Amino acid sequence: MASESFKAPAANVTGSFNDRPTLPTSENPKSWSKGKKWVVTVVASLMTFSVTFASSIFSTAEQQTAAEFHVSHEVTILGLSLFMLGYCFGPLLWGPLSESHGRRLPLMLGVIVFSIFQVPVAVAQNIPTIVICRFIGGLFACSPLSIVGATLADIWDPVERGIAACIYSGATFSGPVLGPIVGGFVVDSYLGWRWTAWLTLIQGVFFWVLGIVFVPETHAPTLLRRFQARECSSETRDELGRANANPPVSHMNWREFMTKYLARPLVMLASEPILLLTTLYMSLVYGTLYLFFEAYPISFQDQRGWNAGVGALPFLSITIGVICGNLTIAATTVLRLKRKYNEGGGKVAPEERLIPMMVGAVVLPPGLFWFAWTSSPHITWVPQVLAGIPIGMGIQVIYTMGLNYILDVYTPYAASAVSANTFVRSMAAAGFPLFATPMYNRLGISWATSLLGFVSVLMMPVPILFYVYGERLRKLGRYSIT
Repeated sequence: MASESFKAPAANVTGSFNDRPTLPTSENPKSWSKGKKWVVTVVASLMTFSVTFASSIFSTAEQQTAAEFHVSHEVTILGLSLFMLGYCFGPLLWGPLSESHGRRLPLMLGVIVFSIFQVPVAVAQNIPTIVICRFIGGLFACSPLSIVGATLADIWDPVERGIAACIYSGATFSGPVLGPIVGGFVVDSYLGWRWTAWLTLIQGVFFWVLGIVFVPETHAPTLLRRFQARECSSETRDELGRANANPPVSHMNWREFMTKYLARPLVMLASEPILLLTTLYMSLVYGTLYLFFEAYPISFQDQRGWNAGVGALPFLSITIGVICGNLTIAATTVLRLKRKYNEGGGKVAPEERLIPMMVGAVVLPPGLFWFAWTSSPHITWVPQVLAGIPIGMGIQVIYTMGLNYILDVYTPYAASAVSANTFVRSMAAAGFPLFATPMYNRLGISWATSLLGFVSVLMMPVPILFYVYGERLRKLGRYSIT
């Protein structure tokens, strides 16, 4: 059904156009060795880490840049928010490009251009240069976020992908969590705020080089087209012409590209309730994480009087929570999902992904309320810092299993589904920091964080709803598998 949009011309290597082509086992990414798959997974995840690290590290430079360029703190927050705004619009291009031209080209192009745009940030002499280049950097930086999830779907079966997705989502969240920690000590040192951009450039180029070496093409339709072009005999090429022997992408006009690929993520988001609600839930937790990049300094630096470096260390508790979330996912994958997969003869219902997501939905709200009501400077910092563990665990499990559920439900259109998801999530991540400071100043830390807790309680039924009704909704969907 859905896969027809990705089919190359129905030709085999002998020149007959009657049989539906198939990719030989030796060329199929799902047939790669486990070692090769894990190398691709880890390196692609490191590329994701490099761009998410860049998203948050600038938050520690906001006070220094505000002082140097004589602007308000609210203006410098745009350095974070506009980077995330780039995340919003980039997926509408990168995801469709990965479906029409393969995963590797847009992935590598995005990471290297993102890295290059760190240079004008590092040498900037005014705020407009910083925020504009951060926005452009974000447009290109989101290519791994739009593509790597689909890459995992290309190479792993559903059970093993659950573990691989832990690595990917761990990189997605450890990057923005570690960014303020590293950045805090950098801006407090003799290096100054400009080195937040230089460090981003260095690690971005390093992981890009690793990607060039270790991440090959994984998109099966693209590999099939290349295989046909390679294997087609010279006689067949002479007879049929290069137009039939080469990928059809070269003949796709812009109107077809716009309607077939570029518009698809938005159409899916508007017409698929599973994608819409799962995306909204993931956007809440993702936006909450980026809101904390403004809320944590208010709580630990402004109220408790810690410096920028030490004030960022509480983010480590969120990292511990992310690790706990990954262990939870791994345990449910090994103990339940693998058994269901074997019992189903190599098939498993996508709704099985939602069981750990329910756990995350239950864990997150208490963590937020815990953080809220231990935030008083008259209370020791220990319980407030420890609250980051259930927060990190809840965010990680909800995000990872939500992503896996989307990949399972929309496998033939994985890149478009992830692009739509990334677009909305990034809107939340761009917007939440903008209202964080006014909200926390007006409501106070306790009630502002409690508000997030109440909203997370309202979203708790989402995984339960899809666990019960998901199969019926999939049968009604145009893009979902049945």
